[in-house]
Amino acid sequence: MNRRFSVAPMLDWTDRHCRTFHRKLTQHAVLYTEMITTGAIIHGRGDYLHFGQHEQPVALQLGGSDPAALALCAKQADERGYQEINLNVGCPSDRVQNGRFGACLMAEPNLVAQCVAAMKEQTNMPVTVKTRIGIDDQDSYEFLCALIDACIAVDCNDFIIHARKAWLSGLSPKENRDIPPLDYERVYQLKKDYPQTHISINGGVKTIEQSLAHLQFIDGVMMGREAYANPYLLTQVDSAIYGDASTPVLSRHQAVRAMYDYFEAEMTGGASFWHVARHMLGIFQGVPGGRAFRRHLSENGHKKDADISVMEQALRFVAE
Repeated sequence: MNRRFSVAPMLDWTDRHCRTFHRKLTQHAVLYTEMITTGAIIHGRGDYLHFGQHEQPVALQLGGSDPAALALCAKQADERGYQEINLNVGCPSDRVQNGRFGACLMAEPNLVAQCVAAMKEQTNMPVTVKTRIGIDDQDSYEFLCALIDACIAVDCNDFIIHARKAWLSGLSPKENRDIPPLDYERVYQLKKDYPQTHISINGGVKTIEQSLAHLQFIDGVMMGREAYANPYLLTQVDSAIYGDASTPVLSRHQAVRAMYDYFEAEMTGGASFWHVARHMLGIFQGVPGGRAFRRHLSENGHKKDADISVMEQALRFVAE
């Protein structure tokens, strides 16, 4: 799996409906699930590991800190056909901290290594770690390297680095995505000092041009909120990032209508129109009529009788 470009795991956003839409726009980008906790997988009533093979390549992001539970989930993920398991060592929310996982695990590099080792025993697929560059006042380069060293010691060589530290108290998760300053140079330095590792950078990446600039120094780029808010930029990924000009580039209207069969299948299975449509609001970002498209979809898409006709009506606001 080529992780040169990926779409970040985003809670409540990158579900299977979102990934299905993104896959219409790019064939090569690696798509990540939302963070799924071990507790949800092991004890939850739903099938939290469900995804469609049309979404591949797909990576599962796990939240947890119990090596045995993570190992069990890794085994199940392997059986389901995921292509990567990623351990969340970057989420700063209170709920995650109370469960003793996410960014607070940066302070326990040996535990992170135990978790990674336990998962690797259950699968041959890559086990990767997504982390911040520091937490609270523990934000030295040496602090970050301690985590990297611990993981390398158990044969983990793949890291996604969100180039901000996290404040575990005093800032909300949303504020933690914006207020701590970005430090790309620290991530570049990590690649210099650990050339044998695969380093992807995350945080503040908004354009394909920025992605290409980062790729001069590291191995991969992970884009988050911009890929969700302005998904049509994903149509540039296959040619610009992967050098594959053979993938047909759909127009915005074509991308929307390419989802109609999926809408029908999901709604037949009990999903609502809005479950899928909400992930498509940004497809006309920056295009004349885009705001009217979003407004019509937002006002009518959540209604119980909403169906593809609502999407067709919304499309009339935007010139084809």
